[in-house]
Amino acid sequence: MPSIYFVIGPAGSGKSTVARLLAKERGAVYLDKDSLATYFTEALLTQAGGDPHERDNSEFYQRTVMDLEYATLLRVAGDNLRLGLSVVLDAPFVRYFPREDYIEDAARTYGWPPETEAVVVHVVAGSSTVRERVTARSLDRDAWKLGHWDEFWANAQAAECEWRGARHVLFDNSGDGVSAEALARHL
Repeated sequence: MPSIYFVIGPAGSGKSTVARLLAKERGAVYLDKDSLATYFTEALLTQAGGDPHERDNSEFYQRTVMDLEYATLLRVAGDNLRLGLSVVLDAPFVRYFPREDYIEDAARTYGWPPETEAVVVHVVAGSSTVRERVTARSLDRDAWKLGHWDEFWANAQAAECEWRGARHVLFDNSGDGVSAEALARHL
C-alpha cells in the first residue's frame, strides 16, 4: 500500500532535511516543490516584469503561479502512487491549510489509489532557530522573509492545518540534527 507524506513547516524549520531522511528510510520518491518548479516560476515572474526571486510579496506569484506549482507537485505524486510507490512531498502548503478537504480533493483530482495512506508531518522549530537557518542558507528568495521577519513569523505561526483524511504527526526539529531513530519514533 503506497503512502503519501506531506512534510510541512515554515522555511528554515528543517522540513527538507526531515523529508529527505523520511524518503530514504521509507524507500519513497522524494518530491520537492522548489526542485520541480523553481526554473519555471522564475521564468514566469521575470516574464511578468517581476523579481524572479520574490514570491512572498508578489501578487502575480500568489494569484497565478503558486497554484500551478502545487498542482504539478500533486500530479507527479499521483503518477508515482499509481505505480505503487510511496511519495514524500516537501513544500510549505500553508495557503491550503484551511481547506479541510484538501487531501481528499487532491486524491480525487490526481487519481491516487484509494488505499493510499496520507500522513502529514508537521515540522516545527523555534523562531531563533528558524531565523538562523534561513539566514545561513542565504537564498535570494528568503530576502523578504528576513527583511520582514516579524510579519513572516507571525503568519507562519498563525496557520493551522485543518486537513482531514490523514494522520497528523508533530516533529520538533529544534535540535541540531534529525536522526532516523527520532523520526521513526514520531511516525
